[in-house]
Amino acid sequence: MASAKETRERYVQISNEKNIEINTELVHILKQEENNYIEDTNTFELKLHANKRTDRNEMYRKKINATDVEILCITLTGNIYITELDLGYNAIQDAGGIIIGKFLEDTTTLGSLNLSYNDICARGAGAIAKGLQLNFSLKVLKLDGNKIGIYGGLAIAGTLQVNETLEEIYINNTEQGTQSLIAFTTVLKFNTFLKVFDIGRPILYSQQEETTVHFAKMLEVNYTLTDIHLSKHGIRNFGAERLVEHLIYNRALIVLDLSCNSISRDGMKHISIFLESNPPLQLLNLGYNRAEDDGAIFLSNALARDNHSLLTLVLCSNSLTDKGLCALAKCLDTNKTLKQLYIWGNKIDTKASKAFLDLTEGDNPRLAPDDTDVRGYIVDDVPYLARVDSPF
Repeated sequence: MASAKETRERYVQISNEKNIEINTELVHILKQEENNYIEDTNTFELKLHANKRTDRNEMYRKKINATDVEILCITLTGNIYITELDLGYNAIQDAGGIIIGKFLEDTTTLGSLNLSYNDICARGAGAIAKGLQLNFSLKVLKLDGNKIGIYGGLAIAGTLQVNETLEEIYINNTEQGTQSLIAFTTVLKFNTFLKVFDIGRPILYSQQEETTVHFAKMLEVNYTLTDIHLSKHGIRNFGAERLVEHLIYNRALIVLDLSCNSISRDGMKHISIFLESNPPLQLLNLGYNRAEDDGAIFLSNALARDNHSLLTLVLCSNSLTDKGLCALAKCLDTNKTLKQLYIWGNKIDTKASKAFLDLTEGDNPRLAPDDTDVRGYIVDDVPYLARVDSPF
């Protein structure tokens, strides 16, 4: 099966045979794709994300449940046309997760699967993990927002011991704990396939930052991960220092997300030492920490003197004032590599407003309009900054 029309017809046929209500949005999407068919296109992403409806008038569409998933999986068995499936923000629950797990054992072409926020718990996650042990096609798995807990996390960590296909895993806000975090770090010391790992917002009770130390030791020996997201891990200065001690040997990491932690000036000093080593890191997210002016100055000095690889720095909501913000602005006079700088949420007064207004105005601004989260303007000869939309 290799077309939208054949997929649609098979779905309708199976729904009728099973006496199940037809999902009109799915039919609509496939019909629309059929009408927009391009001869060279032989794959398609099926988007059934409940928060991204294709029909704006359908305000209260029924969410996809386990029964709908069963019909969909039967339809997609043997299908080589649908290579990406987005079921985010539906209600498939554990029953649907078990069906998905069976489907993963059979599919040979599905490359991306989004199951974020689907009320999946440990049992469903275990079935998905089991299916992935026999799967050789899936590269991207998103399970954000499902309460899979420690046991679900342990099941997925176990899968990473045998699966050689997965390249990206997103399990942010899934109630992971110390036991599952340590399991992931242990497995990732030896896994040479995973490239992106998002495991933000675990539930941790210890104040000793044991899990941060385990992540630091893992990153020293892992040469495959390029993106790691450790937001809301309770990382403080001690954890930041441990990370730097081991990251200094890592030459693969491109994206490091340490947002929403408790790193203050001393931790920022250690991170600046890491930046001075000019690692291949291109994006550093330190938003929503407590850098304060001294921390910003440490980072600015590192960027001005020794770093020639970082492209994006996020320092939103870090208790900065004019002193720290002006230091950041001034370091861009010397540093010609940094392209994106995000600073909204700090205490921005006249001096900082003037400094960033100079960076963003003119025919050839140092920061392009889309590369920062502030926009300057002047009222009665006084400069101000306004917030604009940004990815952070």
